[in-house]
Amino acid sequence: MPLLEMQQIIKDFPGVRALDGVSLALEKGEFHALVGENGAGKSTLMKVLSGAYPAGSFQGEILIENTPVRFSSVADSEAAGIAIIFQELSLVKDMTVAENIFLGQEPSRFGLIRWHELYSRTSALLRELGLEIDPQTPVGELGIGRQQLVEIAKALSKNARILVLDEPTAALTESEVEILFQILERLRRRGVGMIYISHKLEEVFRMADRITVLRDGRSVTSRPAKDFNRSKVIEYMVGRQVEDIFPDRIRQPGRVVFRASGINAYFPGSKRKAVDNVSFEVREGEV
Repeated sequence: MPLLEMQQIIKDFPGVRALDGVSLALEKGEFHALVGENGAGKSTLMKVLSGAYPAGSFQGEILIENTPVRFSSVADSEAAGIAIIFQELSLVKDMTVAENIFLGQEPSRFGLIRWHELYSRTSALLRELGLEIDPQTPVGELGIGRQQLVEIAKALSKNARILVLDEPTAALTESEVEILFQILERLRRRGVGMIYISHKLEEVFRMADRITVLRDGRSVTSRPAKDFNRSKVIEYMVGRQVEDIFPDRIRQPGRVVFRASGINAYFPGSKRKAVDNVSFEVREGEV
């Protein structure tokens, strides 16, 4: 019995059918990669699952462990054990790591937050995930990659059975990517089902048990990852054979048309630099 089934999902926007009968199944402990070009419908499908597009705004059915569910809000989806981490982070920069992780579910007594318990629970969660982050650090003082990892810890604090990650490594360094994959391996062993959206096919083939390809709002194929190779996935994504992904180009860049020198910038309200002494130039005919 699948942990999750999305059956024949149809989602329309004015003048556009974004999802046209898309189906997807997720097993316990499965790492299921969802791939497709931009605009294929991946994020729209996950917004249906998250309750961001509530029941009644789409056609089709969602089942969890063979039981039909209807989500009127994101809170309903979370209550069913679904956690979704979108590309746009939802952290409050002026709050600490601990406050962000337990925002809305703070341990309290007689209406007062139990701060010691809040920080001790956060420390235990971060330790379990292998994250060396001080729970009392304001999130705004962390780099974007660390903020992404805090977002993941926040999702897991709700004991999610289904975890969806939308391009989670876009802002991570190589070492942070390794930390993320170690976390996901531990979750897989615990039976958490994961849907992983990424354009980075090397990550997909490293982790995926199954791959589903969307194209133009439709499910093109869904099969075990071992049945694919990189060329076949790209072929399904674009709808034709791609023989020369990176053709040779002979270019002779021209004169400098734009130059930036010694650019510095700070995060709003912070002493931490967002841009630190960056210089570059662009020439005619150059990418």
